[in-house]
Parts: sequence; structure tokens; C-alpha cells
Amino acid sequence: MRIILLRHAESLGNVDELAYTRIPDHALPLTDAGREQAKLAGPELEEVLGGRRTAVYVSPYLRTRETLRLLDIGDVCERIVPEPRLREQDWGNLQDPLEQEVQKLRRHEFGHFFYRLPFGESGADVDDRVAAFLSELAACGEDHPETVLVVSHGLTIRLLCRRLFGWSIELFESLSNPKTCEFRVVERVDGKWTLDRPFRQWRDSPDGETQD
Repeated sequence: MRIILLRHAESLGNVDELAYTRIPDHALPLTDAGREQAKLAGPELEEVLGGRRTAVYVSPYLRTRETLRLLDIGDVCERIVPEPRLREQDWGNLQDPLEQEVQKLRRHEFGHFFYRLPFGESGADVDDRVAAFLSELAACGEDHPETVLVVSHGLTIRLLCRRLFGWSIELFESLSNPKTCEFRVVERVDGKWTLDRPFRQWRDSPDGETQD
């Protein structure tokens, strides 16, 4: 099996944090620049898919669905499945900007994996749901395409990789999200998962880098 993990294109929330105070996270649209990103990424992604039958699993958030639509790769998509377990980490409902700054500071001090946001989730909660998704994916029958495209969010993608590769929490927390509309390819070769290129690291980890 080969899994392409694609982060959504630039959304309104990526350029205007106050957008979260007036628009629910799940309803944030792409920016004009994000729409162009997705259109430009389509041919590159189509080349990576190589015309293979592809199963697509997409977070039901607006920005991920918009990204998938603008990629314009419908010809190779055998099935498209909205998958809520691939949604962004839940930060609660409409967010107060001052309180969110406090929460970000506390989360940074406490650790991104274990800190549970008030009325929201911890990274560990997201880790649990992506583990359930991967377990279900692994149990799919022979009729399921061997190529899978996941259109999701930065933290969710890092946690999918953490589960696949068995990375430590410390290593996970040292990694940066992929850029908007950036993807990673993970492939199972001789029973072992491989990553096409490492994630950027914003601090050193006692467990090394993601290619180890």
C-alpha cells in the first residue's frame, strides 16, 4: 500500500487568526492564493498517482474538500470518502483571541501531545482517532485500491506518520507541519513503511530525525 498525505491549501485561518472568532473552524474557506495552490498542485499529484486506482479519504472540513475539488484528479479517484477521523484537532467552538493566546502558551509549555484544550481535544485524542482509521484501512479487502490519498490537516498528518512509523512523542513534538498543499508519500516495502522525505524539525529530538 502507498499513502499520499496532503495538507489542505492555504485557508482563511492561515492568514487571519481572527477568522476563528467569527467562522467555525470546519467552515473556513480557502483564500484566493490557496485556490491557486490547489490548482497548481493537481498536475504534480496526478503524476505521483501515475494513473493508479486511488481511494481518497478527505477530512469533511470545507478547506480540505475545496482543496480536493480544485486538484481536479477525479479521473483516477475510484472512491471518495469523507472521513471525520481525519479532521483537524478540535480547538473548541468560536474562539476568543485572547484566550487562544493563553491556550497556545500553555500548550507549548505542557506539550502539544498531551495538553487538552478546553472544550476541545489533545493531540493524544487525535492520535487515537487516526489509529482507528489506520486500523480500519489495514483491514480493507483485496478489492481496495493499493494507492490511497488522504487530504487532511498538518497536525493530523504528523500523527498519522507517528502511528505508521512508531515515532516517540518527543520526536512528534519536534516536527513542523507540512506547508499548505504540501504532501508526503509513505509506502510499505517488504513489510516496512518508508517516507519519501523527512519533516522539518524546529528543535532537536533525542530520537533523531524522521528518516531514521
